[in-house]
Amino acid sequence: MERPVGKGLGPVAGPADQIPEEPTKQDPNPAEPPPPPPQQQQQQPGAAGEALAVLSSFGRRLLVLVPVYLAGALGLSVGFVLFGLALYLGWRRVRGEKERSLRAARQLLDNEEKLTAQTLYLSHRELPAWVSFPDVEKVEWLNKIVAQAWPFLGQYMEKLLAETVAPAVRASNTHLQTFTFTRVELGEKPLRILGVKVHTGQNKQQILLDLNVSYVGDVQIDVEVKKYFCKAGVKGMQLHGILRVILEPLMGDLPIVGAVSMFFIRRPTLDINWTGMTNLLDIPGLSSLSDTVIMDSIAAFLVLPNRLLVPLVPDLQDVAQLRSPLPRGIVRIHLLAARALSSKDTYVPGLIKGKSDPYAIVRVGTQVFCSRVINEDLNPQWGETYEVMVHEVPGQEIEVEVFDKDPDKDDFLGRLKLDLGKVLEAQVLDNWFPLQGGQGQVHLRLEWLSLLPDANKLEQVLQWNRGVSSRPEPPSAAILVVYLDRAQDLPLKKGNKEPNPMVQLSVQDVTRESKATYNTNSPVWEEAFRFFLQDPRSQELDVQVKDDSRALTLGALTLPLARLLAAPDLTLDQWFQLASSGPTSRLYMKLVLRILYLDTSDLYFPTTPSSSGLLDMASESIQMGSSVDIPPRPSHCTPDGHFGTESVLRIHVLEARDLIAKDRFLGGLVKGKSDPYVKLRVAGKSFRSRVVREELNPRWNEVFEVIVTAIPGQELEMDVFDKDLDKDDFLGRCKVSLTRVLSSGFIDEWLPLEDVPSGRLHLRLERLTPRPTATELEEVLQVNSLIQTQKSAELAAALLSVYLERAEDLPLRKGTKPPSPYASLTVGDASYKTKTCPQTPAPIWDESFSFLIRKPNIESLELQVRGEGTGTLGSVSLQLSELLVADQLCLDQWFPLSNGQGQVLLRAQLGILVSQHSGVEAHSHSPSPLSEETEPWGMPPLVTSSAPELRQRLPHSESPSEAPAGPLGQVKLTVWYYSEERKLVSIVHSCRGLRQSSRDLPDPYVSLLLLPDKNRGSKRKTSQKKRTLNPEFSERFEWELPLDEALRRKLDVSVKSNTSFMSRDRELLGKVQLDLSEMDLSQGAAQWYDLGEDKDRNSS
Repeated sequence: MERPVGKGLGPVAGPADQIPEEPTKQDPNPAEPPPPPPQQQQQQPGAAGEALAVLSSFGRRLLVLVPVYLAGALGLSVGFVLFGLALYLGWRRVRGEKERSLRAARQLLDNEEKLTAQTLYLSHRELPAWVSFPDVEKVEWLNKIVAQAWPFLGQYMEKLLAETVAPAVRASNTHLQTFTFTRVELGEKPLRILGVKVHTGQNKQQILLDLNVSYVGDVQIDVEVKKYFCKAGVKGMQLHGILRVILEPLMGDLPIVGAVSMFFIRRPTLDINWTGMTNLLDIPGLSSLSDTVIMDSIAAFLVLPNRLLVPLVPDLQDVAQLRSPLPRGIVRIHLLAARALSSKDTYVPGLIKGKSDPYAIVRVGTQVFCSRVINEDLNPQWGETYEVMVHEVPGQEIEVEVFDKDPDKDDFLGRLKLDLGKVLEAQVLDNWFPLQGGQGQVHLRLEWLSLLPDANKLEQVLQWNRGVSSRPEPPSAAILVVYLDRAQDLPLKKGNKEPNPMVQLSVQDVTRESKATYNTNSPVWEEAFRFFLQDPRSQELDVQVKDDSRALTLGALTLPLARLLAAPDLTLDQWFQLASSGPTSRLYMKLVLRILYLDTSDLYFPTTPSSSGLLDMASESIQMGSSVDIPPRPSHCTPDGHFGTESVLRIHVLEARDLIAKDRFLGGLVKGKSDPYVKLRVAGKSFRSRVVREELNPRWNEVFEVIVTAIPGQELEMDVFDKDLDKDDFLGRCKVSLTRVLSSGFIDEWLPLEDVPSGRLHLRLERLTPRPTATELEEVLQVNSLIQTQKSAELAAALLSVYLERAEDLPLRKGTKPPSPYASLTVGDASYKTKTCPQTPAPIWDESFSFLIRKPNIESLELQVRGEGTGTLGSVSLQLSELLVADQLCLDQWFPLSNGQGQVLLRAQLGILVSQHSGVEAHSHSPSPLSEETEPWGMPPLVTSSAPELRQRLPHSESPSEAPAGPLGQVKLTVWYYSEERKLVSIVHSCRGLRQSSRDLPDPYVSLLLLPDKNRGSKRKTSQKKRTLNPEFSERFEWELPLDEALRRKLDVSVKSNTSFMSRDRELLGKVQLDLSEMDLSQGAAQWYDLGEDKDRNSS
């Protein structure tokens, strides 16, 4: 038996006979000379090759001793050598693992069918026909096409990197001007597609494919920066993931498909082998960090919501919509609790078993949230809510990982994955989910919120959100998508240089930034940004166009989002004129608003047989008339002893001094100042002051109020920060014991800032104890209007405490099934929600709530009783003016629900907040009945400060019935000088008895002018009231000037009315001129002034 002889090889023995072939066999190609014998081939290198190999081996061993020699020569410790050896060994281990992984992955891809057959059947026969995967198809034909085109793709990549990427890198930095790609090879191992899944029936205007891609390549890319003799590169990498390809829109003309969109649904796995200087990235610790950084870069480019769009036809419409489409929906994730987690903590090295400190990481695509840590608890209760945008269903998953927090490395407790398509089907999914890779379960409530272009649903959504308990952020009512397209005719920089414009878009505290486009004043961005909105009626979109240095503003735009609510389809697609910019500078954007709506009309929550049976027995016993076991119906609430013992802490953040400077310019060479603001935390509430720009001695003068209880150990924490674009710098912190404030009643101090070299903060803290009397309300409102600062919210005049005990006779759900009721209580912007009582028409809540009331005369308490998944069962509206006339400002009774079926038992108690350290003291002629008694509401007696008080008595204002109005009427004013703010304050309260000069009633308003100045800077004007002779204004105006200058001025007050809609003429109804030098500006009294004719006009 003869066997073929390869070119240049000797005879080959067969495995059985080992008989040598005859040497007469010749090469079939007679033109080629016969090769030399193998012995001659092996002798050609000669002794020189062996000597070179020996020298190379000896040199490598000598290199190992070089670090030891250097350490001895430099007098370094042996520890440095050991540390370097440990790094080297760790590098070798990481590098070896990567190489083994690459070899295993290549072997799997090269022999996929063989290895699969061996694994499944331990034989070499073909897979049977019944082994199939109906939803994932193999595409070996496509892999063959990719393999055939792979070398040409490598040529294209080499040209792209050399002609496009390298020049861009060299132009980006002066230190990289010698940057070049020295080697670009994609290797012989092409990208493989392991399977394709085609989604049908989703959308008839698109083709949707999921490609399971796997790349285990011998790619080699080397770069060099010749100036610094720096070489680096990549030699081999792995990339595995699910790539979604969308072909849309489908057209009736060639090429049939308008564009191709590509993205990874989930983050792909990545493994890279480095060469050159980047070998350092394989050191333990840096290896995972480098892969994470690179994976983040890929995610920012190709992982949802980011996608790569390749248009296939010119002038494709809605390119921005294809590149960044609207989300399919929003999923509200309630991370409620976990149970039966595994214990990971041990004490006395493993002898004593402890518990765990669990926390959870929630991930949907690139959206990641981390819960707080619950210490030493195997059944943690988180109660946190997150909202995520969902772009692709099916495909996207929610992943929850639970860890045990440790000082070194956190222990893994389990993981769960859930396809968000199930949430879309169920709308609301509330369940305990088992953890994989560990023990225990996690309780999640998942709600699918649809995106509706219907502004009429907003009020319903806002009302629903008031009853949703959500932390750390309040629930959203809408989302805003901003498609930033382009700008035109932006102003040039100094020297007529082209700017490098970028855009900052902000909604409240959330700021997004676009990329920078270089050397152009008509940039094109084509980017999309998304924002969650709590209430679009009151929020604004702030747009700042800046140079990429952020120091030069090229234009600005502030857009109230309420405009979108009145726009067709809640969409604005237009040019916007920029302010603080060139005369023709403008910005093109498309703004899309969508309301987040949870449709609960079709939801049904089944009852358990046991609870249903108990209910039937209970109802049957009631129908039989048995009164033995039925407790008597209570007529009043029975709250616990802590109800109504709350106080209000008024925090006045005045100023700070000697703060440290954190801003740096020109790379740290020029020292700037800081942009300070204050964060306050007390009693579970957080507040934040405004930012004062470029000031080391800022003055905020802001007032915050919070409801507090006398629980020991509480503190008021204040942190001062410097506002920056990326991360705010820390400027110091200080703390004040809440017990100290509640016991003393008033503190006015400069507090030193801790953890910083210098700085102090000026605070004024006052405890306000509610008083159950309405006699001082008018003066409290007047004092609040005097001390109100323009930078703070309106001050509270009262505290409302509500105890909700129970409800009865609630309507049944679907005729016979009892609801699972809860109640939501709302006053103004504040809202609370009770617990849910499962399946009962007579729930017992026994919960109390407190509200800050600013205007008790006009505000109301709105209570809604709702069923879980069934909507509103009834409501109660209680006007707080009813409490003002009640005994002790308290109502304790049953209130019928508005639907005529059901009633609730609650206690509402109002207390007036009288400030003793406001700068003015409110009092009346009649003594208060509380003046000789101890402090009400169970608080200790108020200990006033022994320091001199700068308080002035506020005289009792004249009531409207005490003095008759003049022939032209009267105007009620308060004129006061606020010495702490160095401001003259005037409050226009109202007018009465105005003159009617024509058949129609006037539309009055009040104009104030600080004489002798008659310019616009000193002029103030109230709003206009329609068709009335007795208008109510209650508006405050301020002028900043010293007291001595104020005493030299006169306040000219004119009451005017518009003559007609089309005319600019104003009819003077009357005026009065007040000489401020003749007034006691420290009194702050509200007085009526007679209106007279204009003497100057009459004399002329």
